[in-house]
Formats: sequence, structure tokens, C-alpha cells
Amino acid sequence: MTSPRSQSSYQVRFEWGADGARAVAEGAHAIVWVDELESEAVPQLDVEVVAGGLRTADAVARWSLERQAELGGRFVVSVVAAGALQEDGSLRFAVEDLLGAGAVIDAIAELGIDHQSPEAAAAASAFAGLRNATRHLVSASVSARELGGVQLDATPVDEVRRLSA
Repeated sequence: MTSPRSQSSYQVRFEWGADGARAVAEGAHAIVWVDELESEAVPQLDVEVVAGGLRTADAVARWSLERQAELGGRFVVSVVAAGALQEDGSLRFAVEDLLGAGAVIDAIAELGIDHQSPEAAAAASAFAGLRNATRHLVSASVSARELGGVQLDATPVDEVRRLSA
């Protein structure tokens, strides 16, 4: 039986961390791995994994729509926020990854792929509601401060980077 955690009845899904990626990979055509400050290793999965986030949201959305056209049917995409791995191995919420994942989900919905899980809808809504404060929120986040005050480069990137085939 399919686990509810897979969110398999939805076309656009959202989860956290490597364990979450494994859960929502079931039945997905691709995983969009969101790690805004590139601090966590990308999990090895049996599905294509691409990088996504605040700077690449529009490019990832167009890429998803192109894959759907090639497929000739619903393209199932799972967006995964990396989160921050603690010393004890637990996963810490990372606001920058939530906002990046929400930006990707929001951009995908803008192009008409909008059959979202509740988790994906909540992430997209978080981004939409905080869109104008994103740069500040990321630079003031725990993760950015732990890395010495990293600033967010908001320059859009118009290409999709594959992390695994």
C-alpha cells in the first residue's frame, strides 16, 4: 500500500530533507532539491534530481512544463527543501529552503501545473505572502548567520542544473 507521506495523489508535492525526498520520489518524474545555501548533500534517488530555488524558480517551472509536454501527460514533480542537518543528525527547519521551495511551487502553478498537495500549497503560500521580504528573511536566517552573514544573490538564473540523472 502507498504511504500517505508519498503524496502520490498529487502532481506537485513538497517534503523536507533526504528522508522526505525518498518518500515523495515514489511515482514522481523528478525531484527539485532546494538548498539555498548549499549546505546539505543531495540524496541519491532512482529519479532525476534537479536544483531549484529562489533564483531558478522560473527556469525550473518552464523545464517542468516542457517535460510535461514531452511526456504527453501529467508530469509529477516533488519539491524538497533540504533543511539544515544538525550535529546530532536531526533536521532543522531552514526558512531559506522553505521560501525557495515555495518559489518553485508558485512558479510551477503560474504555468498551470497546480494540482498541489496541501504541503506544497502551504509552501507556495508562504513564499507568496513573504515574497517582498525574501532577501531580508534569508540573510537574517539562522543558517545565514551560522555561515557568517551570507547575503542572498537574487539574480535570476535561466538554466536548470541536473544533480543526478
